[in-house]
Amino acid sequence: MEILREKNPVELFEEWLDEARKSEPNDPEAMALATVGADGRPSVRMVLLKQADESGFYFYTNMKSRKGEEISHNGNVALCIHWKTCGRQVRVEGRAAPVPAWEADAYFHTRHPLSKLGAWASRQSQPLESRAALETRVREIAEKYKGQDVPRPPHWGGYAVTPSAIEFWQQGEGRLHDRFVFTRTAEGWDLTRLNP
Repeated sequence: MEILREKNPVELFEEWLDEARKSEPNDPEAMALATVGADGRPSVRMVLLKQADESGFYFYTNMKSRKGEEISHNGNVALCIHWKTCGRQVRVEGRAAPVPAWEADAYFHTRHPLSKLGAWASRQSQPLESRAALETRVREIAEKYKGQDVPRPPHWGGYAVTPSAIEFWQQGEGRLHDRFVFTRTAEGWDLTRLNP
């Protein structure tokens, strides 16, 4: 417990993520993102963590998607990252806010060319008449930007989740797991150990 008290939860998360990158076979940056709609109903889906530091936990998406619309109505979100091979889980509760346009541009520039085309072609979360219709839109966008870098669509961007709480869970023998939560205060972070 005393060792934990000396830790910053974001630094501890980075240590855990580095360890997971060595053992998780697929997408150690995959995380569940929970949002709440204007009707009060929750919704959850997987997204990819692109950055985690003192300023927040970052992910990028179509901002006109269901998650984008829900965040625009209610910025309170929750994240859950589970590393099965490590027997670890991290839960984050906080507030999501859009990143500046320059930051979204910088990340978009690093994406795979097909992912850039897909960001333009996909009307994410909307009904799709057929797979062929999506593939046709991708080809049309590819032709439009042939020979040039595909720019970021205005409806595509990123969010930074500023955490108010970060909970760490370590699998234990006989289901006697180790759980502890860091809660943000005006002075920094309070640490509380939880029952498994």
